Amino acid sequence: MESLEKINALTDKLNHYNLKYYQEAISEISDQEFDLLLKELEKLEQAYPEYVRADSPTHRVGGTITKEFATVKHKYPMLSLSNTYNEQELIEWDERIKKTLGEAPYEYICEIKFDGISLSITYENGVMKQALTRGDGTQGDDITTNVKTLKTLPLQVGDFQNKETFEIRGEGFMPNLEFARINEELVADGKNPLANPRNSAAGTFKMQDSAVVASRNLDCYIYQFLSDNDSFKTHEESLISLKKAGFNISASWQKVSNIQEAISYIKEWSDKRHGLACATDGIVIKINSYAQRDDLGFTAKSPRWAIAYKYKAESKSTLLKGVTYQVGRTGAVTPVAELEPVELSMTTVRRATLHNADEIERLGICIGDYVFVEKAGEIIPKITGVDASKPNADLFKPKVEFIKNCPACGTELIRNEGEAAFYCTNEKACPPQVKGRIEHFIQRKALDIDSLGEGKIEILIENGLLKDASDLYTFSHDQILGLEKVHTDELTGKSRRVSFKEKTVQNILNGVEASKKQPFSKVLFGLGIRFVGQTTAEKLVDYFKTIEALEAATLEQLLTVPDVGEKVAVSIKDYFSDEENKAFIQKLKDAGLQFEAENVVSEMESQALEGMILLYTGTFKNYSRAEIEQKIEANGGKLVSGVSKKLTYLIVGESAGPSKLAKAEKLGVPMISEAEFQAFFEK
Repeated sequence: MESLEKINALTDKLNHYNLKYYQEAISEISDQEFDLLLKELEKLEQAYPEYVRADSPTHRVGGTITKEFATVKHKYPMLSLSNTYNEQELIEWDERIKKTLGEAPYEYICEIKFDGISLSITYENGVMKQALTRGDGTQGDDITTNVKTLKTLPLQVGDFQNKETFEIRGEGFMPNLEFARINEELVADGKNPLANPRNSAAGTFKMQDSAVVASRNLDCYIYQFLSDNDSFKTHEESLISLKKAGFNISASWQKVSNIQEAISYIKEWSDKRHGLACATDGIVIKINSYAQRDDLGFTAKSPRWAIAYKYKAESKSTLLKGVTYQVGRTGAVTPVAELEPVELSMTTVRRATLHNADEIERLGICIGDYVFVEKAGEIIPKITGVDASKPNADLFKPKVEFIKNCPACGTELIRNEGEAAFYCTNEKACPPQVKGRIEHFIQRKALDIDSLGEGKIEILIENGLLKDASDLYTFSHDQILGLEKVHTDELTGKSRRVSFKEKTVQNILNGVEASKKQPFSKVLFGLGIRFVGQTTAEKLVDYFKTIEALEAATLEQLLTVPDVGEKVAVSIKDYFSDEENKAFIQKLKDAGLQFEAENVVSEMESQALEGMILLYTGTFKNYSRAEIEQKIEANGGKLVSGVSKKLTYLIVGESAGPSKLAKAEKLGVPMISEAEFQAFFEK
């Protein structure tokens, strides 16, 4: 049982980090920490295969798809690379290569691993036709219009080896000099600077206005050619030909004869990489011969013929001046180290996360200590330890101890059993929690109400117009027009005026009106029920269809929903047991928001399938896909999207999916035919 709990905890944690990194461009831990957790999970799953979850990050490339652009399936999956942080593992990988290839000589191509956003670009008859983001590796966002703004990417190629259809892969990035230029302009205009080049590139590539994208002078290094009619015999040949055809190939690549030469390349670029045009985070080593790549093949999620060596995160020592505390939407209180400014990975770091009380205790830090700070994944600053080499002039420095009361409202903090965070329980009146819930409600993945950033929510709260998100549907044009406030940046001391001008007010009111058409799943996610993320909200809506059914659900019924565990189920029950939450939902109903799934069955045929959880695979003689789904729901059954132990039956048709059949058999899920399914309605 302990192993099951450990596997579940690691799976949840890694999926969370994947979500933050790929969906929001936020790296909460370093690549090395993530990889260590992933390896730990892989070992546990190998030892206990019966506990492997369907959503395990070991099954797939991390990531999810945003909804801002059309989602398109990749012709060739964009797999991840296995990686390492030490030379010994490189040598062991080379030994496996040698064992598979036997006596045949082989070469490696070494390339800088640039830190940007992965792109897949398709050309037809020499003309650029489509550009996709990596997405989840199987499908990505269509950002063709934005990619066409890259000046180093040819829109058309001349006499190339394959004029019909081919695909190139590359890393899109914001050059360091361009990042510095944009930030200078933003600061001069009194606006907040961009966080870092990688986040800035990711955000820019997904902007709706391609003119703004063009003004930011993004770039791209190409590193791979793909085609059904590929005439290249080596990776070296493809790079040389792509360069001749006008594609931007980094001149830093090198062909080597053995793994020791590859290690020398890694050492050579350890410092040199900081002088390149954009951020980097490692070296990729690939087999040169395409024929030998075919011999080596792939694992489920990565090629065996390539590996990424990751450099350790940059770390520097600086003075710990103090500790402040931030209160999040759920009331979780996070300690933040206030630091003497230090330059790390092209940004000035003044603050770093301390995570929680346990981390403060582990570090044993005192105000006035010199501490080591590094950027996890070269993005998020964090404290890693005390610099013992610095002179300790004050032996009586105050030790950092976690606060007892909420820094915003003074409420005594609590800590739930089994959780690391301390919480403020004053959720209805604590200002940061109120603001955080409204920000969560209006975000793009929820109700998608625009033009309420840059301090505008605070202005509405301070003017008594916004106590919770339901108030968004009550204020008028005249009530908010002309409201303003001067905000002063704590770090720079610069002031900026935030105001509600005519265009802003109209955008807000239009967004509020449009939000009434958002689907139930987005509304449910926007409610901010603890532990109910976007995916869980979608599954709950698929299962219960209406807010009334969800509210009335028992704990046992909630636990039958795929991926809903006891923690989530209890949180949902707690939410609906609160009368203020019920009143909040009623106000949203009165405002016209959607609290019913679009595909709710209007008329029940029977209760023949009541209490059953069903999934189908294959094709059927008497039903189309839509008809069998309607039949299940019209007779009281619950239709789910994946095989799990919770399934009552898997309905098997012709040409059934082998992976679903194998998993159902492994989990002991009963399988029935179309005739057996039909028999339920003939009793």
